[in-house]
Amino acid sequence: MTDDTTPITLLDGGMGQELVARSPDEPTGLWSSKIMMDHPHLVSEIHREYFLAGADVATTNTYAVHRDRLAAHGLDHLFEDLHRQGCRLAGEARDAAGRGLVAGSLGPLGWSYSHDGAPPADRAAELYNEICAIQRDHVDVFLIETIASVEQATGALQGAIGNGKPVWLALSVDDADGANLRSGEPLTDLAPVLAKTRPDAILLNCSTPEAIEDGIAVLSGFQLPFGAYANGFTRIETYFLKADSAVDGLKARQDLTPAAYADFVDGWLDHGASIVGGCCEVGPAHIAEISNRLGRRAA
Repeated sequence: MTDDTTPITLLDGGMGQELVARSPDEPTGLWSSKIMMDHPHLVSEIHREYFLAGADVATTNTYAVHRDRLAAHGLDHLFEDLHRQGCRLAGEARDAAGRGLVAGSLGPLGWSYSHDGAPPADRAAELYNEICAIQRDHVDVFLIETIASVEQATGALQGAIGNGKPVWLALSVDDADGANLRSGEPLTDLAPVLAKTRPDAILLNCSTPEAIEDGIAVLSGFQLPFGAYANGFTRIETYFLKADSAVDGLKARQDLTPAAYADFVDGWLDHGASIVGGCCEVGPAHIAEISNRLGRRAA
């Protein structure tokens, strides 16, 4: 169990699906990046709502800002500007709230939930280092998200570590067996990488809360601060594993109410998690419920 003296960091919830729900435009393969280009006020609004809900962290809307994704739409020239914009919007929300951290989101190379199409670790390290060089003066921590394989983790950590900020690594696990990465590799296969790179925290993210229940016990064996933030999708459709897919075909669960989600979070905390929050389809109401329960725990 988490010791009563252990500080709990409450992450925000999902950004991309909140933007899709609020935007008047049809989703594209650019996902949240396109909405930030056309409707930046929506990003600011969502950051503000998460702080009001009790979150301690604003995660930058830069998850999908990668050169290959932008180049497919002839927008690679906006790469640096979009990273700076995402950092600025999160920073403004943090400053307006008068508290909290900005986490620089480093999404997976290739495509979410799939290790296919990602560059080898040495090339990935170069690409992540480029992003970190842009973000490091504007964020408090780098949050590597939705990593699906050991090699992806290796490249991302090599690129992020050494840029002067703490690094949190978030892994996406198999929805049928949360003790395995989405690549099929056991979570325990990460041990040599973590021993060499020593990130500041290790998390599970964007998997079902049930799968995270299976994987959270494995994280406790790495002797690092750990935690989780699950998604609220019914399942990850096969079509979405291909590059430039839009998110409108991914469906939200109807049973994952704020109270039901917070029940899962309570279980992670009981296992020793110290960083918790939400991912896709987990919104401000869910974060508010977790915040309320954390207040009761501390009372």
